[in-house]
Amino acid sequence: MSWSTFHTESERLAAEAEIAKRLGDHNEALRLYAQAADAESRAIDALDKDKKRTLGISVVSAVSLRYKAREFRNAEELAYKWLGSGLLPEFAAEEVRELLQYIWSETLRAEADVTFAPGQVIVAVKGGQVVKGGAPLGLIIEKVQTIQNLFFRTAEFVSSLPHRKRGGPSREIQDRFRPWLFQAAPGSYQFAVAVEEVLQQELFEARPTAREISSQFLAILRASVDDPDTTLPRIVPDQDYRGTFLKLTRNLAPTGTKFEEMEIIVPDEGQSVTLGPSTRKVIAESLRRQAPRAEPPDLHSVALQGVLRAVHLDQDWLEITVADQNVRVSDVGEIVDDVIGPMMNRPVTVHAVVDPKSRYHFRDIESGE
Repeated sequence: MSWSTFHTESERLAAEAEIAKRLGDHNEALRLYAQAADAESRAIDALDKDKKRTLGISVVSAVSLRYKAREFRNAEELAYKWLGSGLLPEFAAEEVRELLQYIWSETLRAEADVTFAPGQVIVAVKGGQVVKGGAPLGLIIEKVQTIQNLFFRTAEFVSSLPHRKRGGPSREIQDRFRPWLFQAAPGSYQFAVAVEEVLQQELFEARPTAREISSQFLAILRASVDDPDTTLPRIVPDQDYRGTFLKLTRNLAPTGTKFEEMEIIVPDEGQSVTLGPSTRKVIAESLRRQAPRAEPPDLHSVALQGVLRAVHLDQDWLEITVADQNVRVSDVGEIVDDVIGPMMNRPVTVHAVVDPKSRYHFRDIESGE
């Protein structure tokens, strides 16, 4: 039989696996992924190895399918075999090396004395001051905290809890959905986020699972980046939640100063979301459309760039240091702790208006990077 026959069979089985996974039959999905990987391996055996591009496509597919079947040792051995062969074109070698990173991360999770929900999220920060395997500490701390806030917000939204404006998530949410941070192999700067499976699930039978939260997390991120005006309202009808998701996503995106791109990848799903400098503009425009404001003619708009030094939400003000001068901005209003918390003592841009008495009135705030 030919490469085409085996490859077509592999694609059919992989498609059936995707359907089984969407229907919640994860054991059947794993079985079908393994069969698809077997078929792709037979396709490779039947292929003329001089057809480099076709070989590369098939090898990437076979390693990916072994990974999706959670056959991590087999996937790793297959990756090593073809990376060492010298036959793969560069595009395929690069993709196989990326798959190895996911495999290593999953293997670390499996060896930990903690049970995790299936799947993981890989966060890759690229360009600018970021080097392979390293990045400015303050930058990564802020992004990790923002991702955690996004995750807990997703858990609260899917659990149909009221939109929270002050304080952190409840102890129940924190205990039920525990995100962990894992080292990922260098390739720009990357880290993996996994969710601990909580014991005594029977106490929460009517509650969403960690797997469901992770899936919704990616869907909300994707809609916030790609289509905040149409798709996101369908996923997140509540305007307060939607605004918080948009502002948190905007704060993940780069300005282009310290880094140039963030990619959030779910290898099990074969999906990713990419945030670039343009993401901030798209989200800012969407936020303005969702809450239009007609400013009086005696006010003029300013953008204050500095370091956020103090916040007193109960007294409705924040303070930003701009060129060694402390500037107080009032009317902070309904900004939520999750959005502003990761920005403390870090560069920010505060959008405000100035009245005839030179007083600053808050309109918006975003991370400086």
